[in-house]
Amino acid sequence: MEKLRLAVVGVGNMGSFHAEVLYSSQIENAVLVALCDTDKEKRERLALKYPDIRIYSSHKQMLEQEEIDGVMVAVPHYEHCRITVDCLEKGLHVLCEKPEAVSVSQARLMNEAAERSGKVYALMFNQRTNPIYAKAKELVEAGVLGKRKRMTWIITNWYRTQAYYNSGQWRATWKGEGGGVLLNQAPHNLDLWQWIFGMPQRVRAFCSLGKYHDIEVEDDVRIFASYDDGATAEFITTTGEFPGTNRLELVGDRAKMVIENGKLKVWRLEIPERQFCFESKKGFAEIPTVYEEYEPREEREGHIAITENFVRAILKSEKLIAKGCEGINELSISNAAYLSSFGDKEISLPLCEEDFDAFLDQMKASSKEKETFSSGESDARCRWQVRW
Repeated sequence: MEKLRLAVVGVGNMGSFHAEVLYSSQIENAVLVALCDTDKEKRERLALKYPDIRIYSSHKQMLEQEEIDGVMVAVPHYEHCRITVDCLEKGLHVLCEKPEAVSVSQARLMNEAAERSGKVYALMFNQRTNPIYAKAKELVEAGVLGKRKRMTWIITNWYRTQAYYNSGQWRATWKGEGGGVLLNQAPHNLDLWQWIFGMPQRVRAFCSLGKYHDIEVEDDVRIFASYDDGATAEFITTTGEFPGTNRLELVGDRAKMVIENGKLKVWRLEIPERQFCFESKKGFAEIPTVYEEYEPREEREGHIAITENFVRAILKSEKLIAKGCEGINELSISNAAYLSSFGDKEISLPLCEEDFDAFLDQMKASSKEKETFSSGESDARCRWQVRW
């Protein structure tokens, strides 16, 4: 089978990982043919590391000169939309890093471009490949949870130091990144929330700007959400606590699920709770349960698994694990959280995209350039690993 010719645009923390994976032939039926980055010093380093790979300073120049089949986009958040749309309109397949964009309106433009192009468009939601989360989704879709009641996710093990935030001029600014923990660390979790438990209809949030760090964006968040069927959701995240917690609880009238410390624990109720509540003659009765426990099997590294799936979707029409069009869902939650917190009100979904765009423009206008920062690269592998 002929190998798929891929390029990587943006060779920072994640882009350098993708480039290394492709160059070392870790992805079957795919080959790295070009790299693109606007940073001159970075391009010089790349030329030494990849002497047989063509390197560009402009993605448009690369698109004009290179014969490629697909592009992996790993640039700062605001550039996701422009570069992804350019690639799709050029007739190329695209795998974009998370988040899909900064705003729902940008994501909509990307989704529309993908629809027009007819090309494969995927997102790097690598946590969907985690067998524990995949099993939870499978059980929920099979009806094990029953009528949903509550989701609670405490995800506070995203600890970051000030040095991390100082590692790039664009990082942790409204103008450069478009947000903080909700836009950088938590998109995976927000995606898993809606992927497993469904999209809420209303959001009330509290976002604290620079609570634990010298930054202008949020590093501590509380989100409360509700569903039309009466279910509720709570989402707590921060980069300012250590040691942190990663505990996801899913509760329905037929079961309770808990994901923590690398295990999925399930308590199945032998009688639905709502039925038992009104039929039992005992005031302090307990519902008989059946306990099950799942531990993760050996798995392919998440980013590699998503890339492999992207390649097979192009060559073999395999179903995508993370369709690009689905990125708008987690963005809807984070956009609503910002509007809720800074507008001090509940936000209904789907949100008013114009309201969020106006809010974002206001925050960008007040954003300040960093006077000091370090452009040194960190180890990408430790940034996204699951810390149970």
